[in-house]
Amino acid sequence: MSRIRIITFFVFMGLFSLVFQIGTMFEVSEEDANIFMQEFEKLVKDIDGMGIFIHNTTIALPMFIPGFGIAWGLFSAWSTGYAFSAITVLAPELKEIPPLAILYFSPFGIMELCAYSLATSRSFILIRAISKKTNFNPFLKPTLIEIGIVVGLLLAGGFLEDYMIKLAQEEGFEMPTL
Repeated sequence: MSRIRIITFFVFMGLFSLVFQIGTMFEVSEEDANIFMQEFEKLVKDIDGMGIFIHNTTIALPMFIPGFGIAWGLFSAWSTGYAFSAITVLAPELKEIPPLAILYFSPFGIMELCAYSLATSRSFILIRAISKKTNFNPFLKPTLIEIGIVVGLLLAGGFLEDYMIKLAQEEGFEMPTL
């Protein structure tokens, strides 16, 4: 893997983290937080590891679309941060947890962060190649490999997140999924 590819990955990891953090800084009213949580609870009511995987994959795969994937990925980062902000309105004890700790210190969080960063950085590489009118064929194989890596990360992350949620619930903790 080239040095440029690695740097691009980490730049997009930083961008995702920054936009996620910005999303957490938005003030959410209690009314909006309640509406969000009602919709959120419907979405995750009977979700399992496969459901988490499918949900995260439907978010991640569009991130590979040249150009659009960057905007989609950053919007996903912001909306996830906003969701965290809404959750903290109803569960104020979560305000004690730095939002980025969820991304960087939970195993499934870092897996999702890496998957999304890989996808958005590939979107950047592809749009750059298109804008330079570069032959697209050399980009096909690495893109397909990275799609496989993202799917693998999200599959493992979905089942790990499901396991950790169930483990926390057995201990009497409510652990929202993002």
